Amino acid sequence: MIEYQQEPELSTDEFISVLKASGLAERRPVDDILRIEKMLTGANLIVTARENGKLIGVARSITDFVYCTYLSDLAVDEQFQYQGIGKHLIKLTKQTSEQATLILLSAPAATGYYPKIGMKRHEHCFLIRDENEIL
Repeated sequence: MIEYQQEPELSTDEFISVLKASGLAERRPVDDILRIEKMLTGANLIVTARENGKLIGVARSITDFVYCTYLSDLAVDEQFQYQGIGKHLIKLTKQTSEQATLILLSAPAATGYYPKIGMKRHEHCFLIRDENEIL
């Protein structure tokens, strides 16, 4: 049985473990423990999925709960994918801030997943990854 809950005190080790098990670690700084710790402490909404106590999924977000929720990390252990866990984590995240628009930047390999669960593509997104990119 999978248990879902909010876990604001999720441990760094468990978070890194599920990032690695999900394949998302290749796009996250998992070798920089201090940065991962700051990612966790800076998030104000962390929803988890556990099976028999083992972390198998996480949705890490930053939200004001009324206008926007940025779902920064959605990771589900590869052994548990295609069972609706990611979709349920997104649903629970959205339910905590029903008035807020949920925003997510997809990993390139996952762009086909989100429309299948009802998310709409938004073409007006802009990024600055490096301060040298600012004009």
